[in-house]
Amino acid sequence: MRVLKFGGSSLASAERFVQVAKIISDQSNDSPVAVVVSAPQGVTNHLVAMAENISDEIKLQNDLEHFRKAINSIIEDLDATVPNFSPLHAEQMLVNWDHKLSRYLQGATMLSYCPDHIRAIIISIGERLSVALLESVLNTQNIETSVLVPENFLITNDASLNAVADLVLSKENFQHHYKKLNKVALMPGFIGVNKQGQVTTLGRNGSDYSAAVLAVCAQADCCEIWTDVDGVFNADPRLIKEAKLLDYLSYQEAMELSYFGASVLHPKTIGPIAQFHIPCLIKNTGNPSAPGTLISNEDDKTKKVKAISNLDDLTMINVSGPGMKGMVGMASRVFATMSQENISLVLISQSSSEYCISFCIHTSDAELAQHSLQQEFELELLNGLLEPLKLQHELSIVSLVGDGMHHQQGVAAKFFSSLAQARVNVIAIAQDSSERSISVVVEKRKCTDAMKVSHQNFFTHKPTIDVFLVGCGVVGSELIAQIARQQPKLKSQNISLKVYGIANSKGMVFNKEGVDLENWQAEMNNESVLVSVESIKAFVRDNHLINPVLVDSTSSESLAMSYVNYLEEGFNIVTPNKKANTDSWEYYQALRSAAQKTNRRFLYETTVGAGLPVIDTLQSLIKAGDELVRFEGVLSGSLSYIFGKLEEGMTVSQATAIAKENGFTEPDPRDDLSGMDVARKLLIMAREAGMQLELSDISIESILPEDFDASGEVSDFMNNLPKIDDEFSQRITHAKSEGKVLRYIGNIVDGQCKVAIEAVATDHPLYSVKEGENALAIHSRYYQPLPFVLRGYGAGAAVTAAGVFGDLLRTLAWEQQH
Repeated sequence: MRVLKFGGSSLASAERFVQVAKIISDQSNDSPVAVVVSAPQGVTNHLVAMAENISDEIKLQNDLEHFRKAINSIIEDLDATVPNFSPLHAEQMLVNWDHKLSRYLQGATMLSYCPDHIRAIIISIGERLSVALLESVLNTQNIETSVLVPENFLITNDASLNAVADLVLSKENFQHHYKKLNKVALMPGFIGVNKQGQVTTLGRNGSDYSAAVLAVCAQADCCEIWTDVDGVFNADPRLIKEAKLLDYLSYQEAMELSYFGASVLHPKTIGPIAQFHIPCLIKNTGNPSAPGTLISNEDDKTKKVKAISNLDDLTMINVSGPGMKGMVGMASRVFATMSQENISLVLISQSSSEYCISFCIHTSDAELAQHSLQQEFELELLNGLLEPLKLQHELSIVSLVGDGMHHQQGVAAKFFSSLAQARVNVIAIAQDSSERSISVVVEKRKCTDAMKVSHQNFFTHKPTIDVFLVGCGVVGSELIAQIARQQPKLKSQNISLKVYGIANSKGMVFNKEGVDLENWQAEMNNESVLVSVESIKAFVRDNHLINPVLVDSTSSESLAMSYVNYLEEGFNIVTPNKKANTDSWEYYQALRSAAQKTNRRFLYETTVGAGLPVIDTLQSLIKAGDELVRFEGVLSGSLSYIFGKLEEGMTVSQATAIAKENGFTEPDPRDDLSGMDVARKLLIMAREAGMQLELSDISIESILPEDFDASGEVSDFMNNLPKIDDEFSQRITHAKSEGKVLRYIGNIVDGQCKVAIEAVATDHPLYSVKEGENALAIHSRYYQPLPFVLRGYGAGAAVTAAGVFGDLLRTLAWEQQH
């Protein structure tokens, strides 16, 4: 025999009843089946509400009408859609139980109190009606059924609303009452009876437990739990989209998962089937061909972490004080008090000094627990032996589960590293000696973050980059295009990179599914919000993003001066904006301190060499113990282009106009020709080498003479620029007469920084640098007399965006190290 249990979601409508009947018919062809049913979805809620609101006549009548309507609706739909369906049996059962329900409610109303054993009868009516409905549907298929009455055999203790079955006695009674059954037997779940003959219930969602008890009593070959999902997943698929179906769990693993929040199984279900070694199969009513999840004691040779689960709406109570230490019996009094109030302890943690005992309970029990403990320890609290009870609400437990965890080294370290990566504070820790599970208590608001990162690191191994781009001009637009083009490559490397927000001068537009990179301009017409730490942080929090990256492709000083705030809120920062790194030395240090404190990345490779790995190279040399002796470089792609054209015979004004037209210069070429852009790059290099300098310490020779009028609009400036052509032509001619060319070079020598126009000979490493190239010569202790030279294109949106893209991918480095 096989026991099949169908939950409320599997019996939510007439269509579902027909679906269940088809499954039963198919299953009974192979072997006899005993079917346990829950109440149709939502019905028990109305019955519970009636039992709890007997003094509210309006609400009572409202719930009674909802109850009647729910059952009648299923009967009417079955009558209309199922050939040969007879509604008489189901209707008569509804009338009978409706009459009994009215009498019970009337009596309870007169008493202004509903005794628990009467409440048990009321709230279990839905299961009895499910049997009648299913029996009527099966009759249309000429399937003869037997009805199993729980009161005949399923003996429990006296806990009317959360009873525990006596398996031995129940098994004896079953074998006595049901020696012979039809091929299909039906039984209402959730119901038992105590030794006094009073109806009990097995706890909310206790029909799973009913099925397990029946499987024991009937000595079933298998207990199948049919629900609305394909089986047990390695995480809650409502929280983790990438959750995967598990094909197998041991009894112990299933027990841990059900206890710590996996809703597919009732926690009490596992005990009976594990004790009697009955395999349990979790199946989907809506997808009966799916293999499901098998729970048994077979040897699982994979030996690995199986799943991660969460349990919400918990409260932690701390009992602490000097009276705890060395006092025998204090812990037992705490737990005895909870036991007397029938309060379940979900997790217990005790300090090694015995100063504090902490335990988690369901928040619904918190007020009762606090009152009971205050009564029990009234004298100790009054005399200062115990500190005032501390209750912490809005908590969750996240548990890592797997029989094979003790075979894998570093599981706990990886788990806690994942929590740190998600910026989740651990409030308490618990681990059993079998090493089958590790549980941590965290704030409920951070539970999903903890689940996502842990699942990513243990199961999917698919790191994420969650981008918020500020500035969608030339570089920003090119970056978006590159990210879009690289999606197939990223997917092949198992990397998820999504742009969740794009900002222009009007504000930022968000998309919780990720901006459509092929049509992002259209999305910019959507409603936008002001770019701020608060607005982006709120979006990250609400959507549980775990690796947020702010990409600043503007030249905004105000945004650059807010980087510390973003870092402190858990953002990585990637930017070609030089303003932050060239502000005061104090702010430069604050940026690095914030990044280190929060384990976030502040990446700015493109601030000096665009796509060239200048910063990374210098940092690597210094970390390896090298020292910068001297530095010289052509640090501006636009000036490299302009000076190359001068070498070919163009004038300054002609070369600048062509460079501007090709997009090599800033929109306002004065930003390039002033030398300030190169000075900022040189300052960054100097600071990376450990020099404590300010921008004012840089000696700057502007390409524009001091007496040149550079005021007005860009067009005015460009019209005036030919006035310096003759002066420059003389310098070019003089340099050529000496076999040299002019280059705009940044130098660091003896701790002094200078940017200037220099005439360099053919043996100089920067002699041939032109056409928009950048080139840097690093003279160090290790690299001399020949310098370490980096050379490549340093102008244009494509190379700059490529450098930013590279930095984006480097934000994964911290995750991969942990």
